[in-house]
Amino acid sequence: MENKHIDLSKLSIAGVFISLGIIFGDIGTSPLYVFKAIIGSHTISDELILGGVSCLFWTLLLITTIKYVLLALAADNHGEGGIFALYGLVKEQKFRWPLFAAFLGCSALIADGFITPPISILSAVEGLDVLYPNLPTLPIGITILVLLFSFQRFGTDIVGKTFGPVMFVWFSVIALLGVHQILVHPEIVKALNPYYGIHLLIQYPGGFWILGAVFLCTTGAEALYADLGHCGKLNIRFSWTFVWICLLLNYFGQGAWLLDKTGTTMEDVSVFYAIVPKMILPFIIALATIATIIASQALISGCFTLVNEAIKLRLWINHKVTYPSSHKGQIYISSINWFLFSGCMLVVLAFQKSYNMEAAYGLTIIINMLMTSALLLLVFSARGVPKIVLVLMGILFFVSEAAFFVSNLKKFFYGGWFTLLVCLCIFLLLYFLHRARKLRSVKYKLVSLEDYVPMFEDLIKDTTVPKAATNLVFMTKKSQSETLVDSNIIYSLFQQNPKRADVYWIIHVEILDYPHEHEKNYEVTTIIPEKLFLVNLQFGFKVKHNVHRLFNRIVEEMTESKEVDSLSHYESMRKYNIPADFKYVFVKPIISADNDLEPVNKFSIAVYEGLNKIAYPLYMDFGLDTVNVVTEIVPIHFHIKGDLGLKRSNSDKKMAL
Repeated sequence: MENKHIDLSKLSIAGVFISLGIIFGDIGTSPLYVFKAIIGSHTISDELILGGVSCLFWTLLLITTIKYVLLALAADNHGEGGIFALYGLVKEQKFRWPLFAAFLGCSALIADGFITPPISILSAVEGLDVLYPNLPTLPIGITILVLLFSFQRFGTDIVGKTFGPVMFVWFSVIALLGVHQILVHPEIVKALNPYYGIHLLIQYPGGFWILGAVFLCTTGAEALYADLGHCGKLNIRFSWTFVWICLLLNYFGQGAWLLDKTGTTMEDVSVFYAIVPKMILPFIIALATIATIIASQALISGCFTLVNEAIKLRLWINHKVTYPSSHKGQIYISSINWFLFSGCMLVVLAFQKSYNMEAAYGLTIIINMLMTSALLLLVFSARGVPKIVLVLMGILFFVSEAAFFVSNLKKFFYGGWFTLLVCLCIFLLLYFLHRARKLRSVKYKLVSLEDYVPMFEDLIKDTTVPKAATNLVFMTKKSQSETLVDSNIIYSLFQQNPKRADVYWIIHVEILDYPHEHEKNYEVTTIIPEKLFLVNLQFGFKVKHNVHRLFNRIVEEMTESKEVDSLSHYESMRKYNIPADFKYVFVKPIISADNDLEPVNKFSIAVYEGLNKIAYPLYMDFGLDTVNVVTEIVPIHFHIKGDLGLKRSNSDKKMAL
């Protein structure tokens, strides 16, 4: 049965429902815990409630709607969003900081992936406490998390097709719950006035620190931008209008209900479930649990996409990436899946309850937002946006987000240190890996294949050198010139271990800045007719490549055009029409142990080598079998400082025969 293709670049009902199912799960389940975090142990008062609701309204307007839905979605990288897609738009500029901003933003989002699934799912299942006060909800939450991560391998196509209608029901229900309370206390609409929010932050005792709780209402905004490629900006913008209205109605409704509770404290009460009529409470709990699973699913998928983009841009080690469905952007990375699962289990066992997680939640995601803001301004500057507009955007972004960052710093001592530590560790791994690759690239030298044509011709004729294969295929980098290749290839061919073959192929898979390419393009440069070819394959950075199958197709086309002979060159095999044999060679340069490097560079190399031990082998990623693949190590030597102190003595001793 064929999957019907939906053009997500256009506005459609199907596209809107897919957006509801994929994009808004995280931000859409925030009402479960945001107001509980705002009131905390404070005594309920009109000042607290009106100010809190006002802050929620303006945060969703300024940060989520204006920054992300209107501005960030306009800064797409050929239809893709997220911190690395954004970095791809500015990577060619003469600045170093965009790369580190992308590293920090990526690290923060993955650290957030440790806490979002636990806090969302536990917030939902803890609603059972209202019906069954002694029911242990923690095992239920853990069971849901285990099932959630176990089923990732089957793909998330169901998110857009099935969960969209579920999220539509969820948003409709929470809106109706809010409207019911607003009708009882219509004075809550006064909170639209920003005065109440400003008054809360300035005049209310400890009011500024409440911003850390208010920020939880927009923590899904970054995932919204990262998942742009799944749904298209038109569908996201249209569906956000509906989502935004529903969220505001529920927040205003929770505030209206709290206006009746002035003078009391409600530290252990879930405000969201408190406004639900008891007769439908079981249904709402079940619906909320499903919604939080969808929210968690969306963030996990976002992490897969983020890591995949980093791999394709050579900013992270290689992992096995599988595509469980035909839906655009639907990928699964097993190692990242279980890494996130381990982190979520650690969070659940350490914090036990969603209320404890609320105190730690949000510190890293605001770091991600600040990095996104910096890159957005650079993108808009490169696009020629007037300076006055850039200044206004900078004020909007950095003043508001800096205030959120400072208010979230209080969470450091209540568990925020954990996600910040995870963020720091991931950032350092990215940094040291990048430093090691940059160090290795210093010795990366390009040479012209044309200069070595006589050597290739002589080696092909030299029968004293054992034949390595009929067709010897090397994987290498692509330079600006069609005839320049990595000097390590030449070293491997002629010096380290001379390799004779009848035909030499040098293949490069060029990962473009563009996320998707509708066609897999290739170019062939003939260096020696029928003997030496340079092939360049081009892919977008989110496209899976199967080099083996594609190369076979290239050989078939070149055989048809009489450029090569695809039959075996051995006479005994040729008469039976046996195809020629191919051997693939991967040249892996490593820094020699006897180099005199600075400690930080030695540590970077150690990190690089350690990470590569767990990396997914490139030959497997290219669809190659181990039987016809060779990985050859080529040492990299740097200048060794100082005198070794080695001298030959003057005496000339001869052995007596």
